[in-house]
Amino acid sequence: MIDDLDLGFDEQERGEKGKHRRSAMRKRNGGSGGGRGRTVLALLLALVLLGGIGGGAFYGFDRIQNYFVTPDYDGSGTGEVTVAIKQGALIADMADALVAAGVVKSAKAFVEAAEANSRSKNIQPGTYKLRKQMSGESAVTAMLDPKNRIVNGVTIPEGRTAKSVYKLLSEKTKIPVKEFEAAAKDPIARGVPDWWFKRSDGKKVKPSIEGFLYPDTYEIPPKATAETIIELMVENFLSVTGEMKFADRVQKERGGITPYEALIVASLAQAEAGRKEDLGKVARVAYNRAYGEFPCNCLEMDVTVNYYLELTGQDTKTSAEMTREELLDTKNPYSRKLRGMIPTPINNPGRDAMAGAMDPPVGKWLWFVAVDKKGTTEFAETYDEQKKNEAKARENGVI
Repeated sequence: MIDDLDLGFDEQERGEKGKHRRSAMRKRNGGSGGGRGRTVLALLLALVLLGGIGGGAFYGFDRIQNYFVTPDYDGSGTGEVTVAIKQGALIADMADALVAAGVVKSAKAFVEAAEANSRSKNIQPGTYKLRKQMSGESAVTAMLDPKNRIVNGVTIPEGRTAKSVYKLLSEKTKIPVKEFEAAAKDPIARGVPDWWFKRSDGKKVKPSIEGFLYPDTYEIPPKATAETIIELMVENFLSVTGEMKFADRVQKERGGITPYEALIVASLAQAEAGRKEDLGKVARVAYNRAYGEFPCNCLEMDVTVNYYLELTGQDTKTSAEMTREELLDTKNPYSRKLRGMIPTPINNPGRDAMAGAMDPPVGKWLWFVAVDKKGTTEFAETYDEQKKNEAKARENGVI
């Protein structure tokens, strides 16, 4: 092919000699069509090569583009899907849940859309009715619309016992109380790590769900079971205590007692304190009585007796209504006179009560009593001080 081009270019200069040479080459190649065939073949090869280069370039460009352009769907999507957003979920966690459900194309698309929308911080945990293949922006907008949130919430107040919690959950979900009781028989199966059930005093622990049903407002997912609801509450407990570093701080700062014993103390404070500001002081009294210089090293708190009454299906009572036999019943594992700490928490304490048990104020208080109907509590180091406080409470018609 190159020879042909060269001959064509030089023909005018070479004159007749050039003509004869070109004629001779045609004869060697078998006639006049040989040059034209090679030209066509060369053009085809060139096209194939150029096509390959073009395809590779396109593929490479497409891949590179993905590094700079966020993968995202267009529009508001199609169909319908429900997505559960867990308690404590961050924007990145929500994004992962949406990707898994096929709602958004990439986590980055949702995160960028959320960052661009100042209202995205108002997205709540719960169950959402969304569409598949939504743009990140559409997904954020949909989750901010109350109409797309499936509201099936139940609020668990602080200080409720497990039996009371089951009743509240049953009323809301129509799941029988017996199913919650059955699901809670094995707390470890419901997500409570086994290391929680350890004590420093050598007393044997029978794992109980009491104390681990964290009080909060929960969105109950569709088709929830007793098991999944209890697991949701336990997961929330672990999340909150993890944020507080509850277990770590108790082990480092509370003189060798275990996180489980501190959780028991938190439940006592939750039951006894009349005001939020007294939670830590009541916790300190419990520590001082059980582990300090208190004659019987017993708790002597009527709330433990009431817990046993409820646990055994009996009516709870005020302190004034309790009989001497009930107060001093040695068969009661939650007796006022039990030496050391009681077997389990007596309710499910909230964050403030746990904070008070984790880091109580320093003090030698052994006694306390509410002295007015506002719940003001006076604390005393000696019984003589306590008697004066009790006299004040009687004057105010509290006891």
